[in-house]
Amino acid sequence: MRTREAEMGVGSAAKQVAEHASALARLELELAGLELKKKVAALGLGAGLLIAAAVFGVFMLGFGLAALAAGIATAVATWAALLIVTGALGLLAGLLGLLGLARLRKGTPPLPEQAIAEAKKTTEALRSSNGHD
Repeated sequence: MRTREAEMGVGSAAKQVAEHASALARLELELAGLELKKKVAALGLGAGLLIAAAVFGVFMLGFGLAALAAGIATAVATWAALLIVTGALGLLAGLLGLLGLARLRKGTPPLPEQAIAEAKKTTEALRSSNGHD
């Protein structure tokens, strides 16, 4: 009865295939977990470096403005040089604020107005074509 032996061999082989597939799936999950941990660590480090760069950029801007005021102070009194730089920064802040407000107003309300208008036209066209049928 070779058939019975063949069936037992097939059953054993199927069991081994299932075990190998399960082991492979576990290893793939483990690899995915390790890969995710590595990527999260890289993202965290990158975010930290960007924050540090932003902090140093703010300090750089402050020192640049102080140097500008010191340069102007060679021609006028120190208080006047600082006042000039402060006024220039105030004008820049006001201009950027107005531009930002204009952009916000242009974007609100956040509705797809053209798409809504087209949908209304389509609805009206469908209603009018159904009335003529």
